[in-house]
Amino acid sequence: MFRRLFLDHPESVGESFTEHFGVASSFGLTMIAAGCASVVHAFIPALFKTTGSRTVARLNQRIVDMRAAKAADEAQRKTVEYVI
Repeated sequence: MFRRLFLDHPESVGESFTEHFGVASSFGLTMIAAGCASVVHAFIPALFKTTGSRTVARLNQRIVDMRAAKAADEAQRKTVEYVI
């Protein structure tokens, strides 16, 4: 049960629990800030005109980049010859 709740998902994305905590927290706080800016924008349309959409695009690019880096690391790991 502990493994399922705390370790399976981080391992499935190639992260330790601590790494996943940092990434997920960063994403969450960024989304909260963008959400607050979007609510302010709803009341005062002249403010934060592109904050929400720019934040979504930036976070998406971070995910794409992280996945590509993990895939490249895995590909390199599989092609390296080990000398014992």
